[in-house]
Amino acid sequence: MGKSLPNPKEQATPWIYNPWLDLIVGCGAWSAPLLLLSYFSLASSARTWSVVFYGLAFFFNYPHYMATIYRAYHRSEDFQKYRVFTVHITALLVLTLLLSHFWLRLLPWIFTIYLTWSPWHYSGQNYGLFMMFARRAGADPDKAGRRALYGAFVVSYLILFLGFHTGPSTDPLFVSLGIPAVVSRWEQIILCIAFVGLSVFGFSRLARGTEWRKLIPSLTLFSSQFLWFMLPSAISLFRGLEIPQNRYSTGVLAVMHSAQYLWITSYYARREAAGEAAGGVGQKSRRNWRPLAYFGVLVVGGIALFVPGPWLASRVFHHDFTASFLIFTALVNIHHFILDGAIWKLRDGRIASLLLNSRERISDVAADAGGRFAAAGRWLVGSTVGARSLRVGAALLLLAWGTVDQARYYLALRTDDLHDLQRAEALNSFDSSLQMRLAHRAMEDGQPQQAEAAWRRAVQANPADPAPHQALLRFLIDQNRFDEASDLTEASLKLTPKDANLLVDRGFLDLRQGHADKALASWDAALAADPGQSLAHLYMADELDREGTAQAAASHYNAFLVKVARQPAQDRPAPDKIIAIVLRMADCQARSSQTDLAVKSYHLAEKLAAQTHQAKLESVADVNEAALQVKTGRLSEALQLYQHALQLDGSISDTSASAEDWFAYGRSLDDAGFPARLAYACVVKSETLTRSLPNAAVPDALAAARRQLEKRLGAEAMSVRRNPEPALQEALAVRR
Repeated sequence: MGKSLPNPKEQATPWIYNPWLDLIVGCGAWSAPLLLLSYFSLASSARTWSVVFYGLAFFFNYPHYMATIYRAYHRSEDFQKYRVFTVHITALLVLTLLLSHFWLRLLPWIFTIYLTWSPWHYSGQNYGLFMMFARRAGADPDKAGRRALYGAFVVSYLILFLGFHTGPSTDPLFVSLGIPAVVSRWEQIILCIAFVGLSVFGFSRLARGTEWRKLIPSLTLFSSQFLWFMLPSAISLFRGLEIPQNRYSTGVLAVMHSAQYLWITSYYARREAAGEAAGGVGQKSRRNWRPLAYFGVLVVGGIALFVPGPWLASRVFHHDFTASFLIFTALVNIHHFILDGAIWKLRDGRIASLLLNSRERISDVAADAGGRFAAAGRWLVGSTVGARSLRVGAALLLLAWGTVDQARYYLALRTDDLHDLQRAEALNSFDSSLQMRLAHRAMEDGQPQQAEAAWRRAVQANPADPAPHQALLRFLIDQNRFDEASDLTEASLKLTPKDANLLVDRGFLDLRQGHADKALASWDAALAADPGQSLAHLYMADELDREGTAQAAASHYNAFLVKVARQPAQDRPAPDKIIAIVLRMADCQARSSQTDLAVKSYHLAEKLAAQTHQAKLESVADVNEAALQVKTGRLSEALQLYQHALQLDGSISDTSASAEDWFAYGRSLDDAGFPARLAYACVVKSETLTRSLPNAAVPDALAAARRQLEKRLGAEAMSVRRNPEPALQEALAVRR
């Protein structure tokens, strides 16, 4: 076996390839511009960026997973050394993959593990490269310094972890721990302080005996860690912006991490091949190791990991393509995290010798690298015509398959083009997400039958997903096909008996069919399944109000409004709808003798209406409260409310409302004992306004009130009728 000493020039430099490539890709110096580009352009060009990132995954994300497989499986020594990971844990994950296709309720839990673990994996890689560059530069921090620096990386992850798991999740694929916001905020502040302290202490120890200039790669990596995790978390903490969990597992961060991984693994593979050649293990390894061939293997292998599985699961076994793709994505990543954490350790002699340019001979640590997994494996990688043909054919098939997958993804996102969506469907129709987009597009293009067919295919592709059921149900209800809607609801509830949305819909359909008791029972069940289900409260309140159970109705109206108040502003109903519900609650409180609560509710309606410039609803609230104040003997407040309502009616030229309010005001004046001519002027004004309405008839109550007042006033009535304005002005100015 030949002997090889490290190249002195190579030993002296801290760089892997060259300063520019190492700093930009390996140390993440491109983080700031790429993150800025992503954050500012993603919202305006979401579809374009989705296509770009899906395409980049073809050349970065997929190969970086294959690089770990290549590292762990291509040498029998490594395969045996990490057998618990390469065989046993792999088998367990394959079993989980199969199980999750038949029990889709596992998907959110698997995906949550993947999304939560991803930033930890990124942090671990950054720390490993950070220490690699520090040691290549000659730094040798003591144990306390290493622990402090490692603690800084851990703390940066924990801050992000808290951000992920604060409050309820808004993503159906992410199961949040629901950490209270107040607790999470203070914990993050404490961790931010700890990050600063650990960083200062760790760097002070790291720089002992080493020039700062030599630590530029490590400093750049540390700044990348800060930009990836600390800065977004700090912005979220102090500006209240939400951190989207999937941004740390997909998109620009995933691309940067994957490029960084390929950068270091390609260097390792090249050094490993050189070491094997120098040690007599495969004398042609150095000459035969080619970067493009290595990258080609990673690309083809990456496609094999991600693309065939979901396609076969959907086309052969009719599983939902989107759900299957998410399962494969999550589990391949989890396998990568586990395997990567086991095989890349700087304390491993072989890895240290290859990455740190240590003085140990590479030939010595590579001496036991002989053999292949089995005879079949030896034949497959051999130089026979059959083996070469099989390798080339498989590679071409996978590349073609990956190209079709990319094309289908592009077509499936063309939501503004029905024909492109249909082309994507022709490639693979067992995709609930695609069918939902196709149905939406078909409805907008005026093709309801095609939309219905797409919704039904979406239901067939993923029966456990409530979204297609809800969309099809809405369509059937809008088409007045209530029997079909009921059948669909019952069939859906057999699959998900505690789906609160379906229970609410069943209650609505029961009510339409005249079964009020069943409707109330369904809404009760919906609230039991999901206490946050606000619509169930609203529907119950409306039905109880209709049945005359005012106090119970008011309670449900209040529960609905409390839940709406806790929602983000963009998710709340329109202001006029909220005000109308507050008014209904106030009316119920008034009818159930909850006078003080009713007054507060009317005040709330008036305030909301004034703030949102809903003059008509503010007038309604004033008049209803005024009527209640009259009953409680608070005449002064009632008069002011009536007068304000009449001013609002005049400001928006609402003739119908003015007619009703003048009549109500006139009766209140008469009941309170004010001069009859003032009440009569109000009644005359109401009658005049009513007659000016198109096709309007004077109500019997209004005509009767006018005749009664005319009898009491006698000849004075004629004078007021000829010129009611003076009396009206006096009426608007009266006080108790």
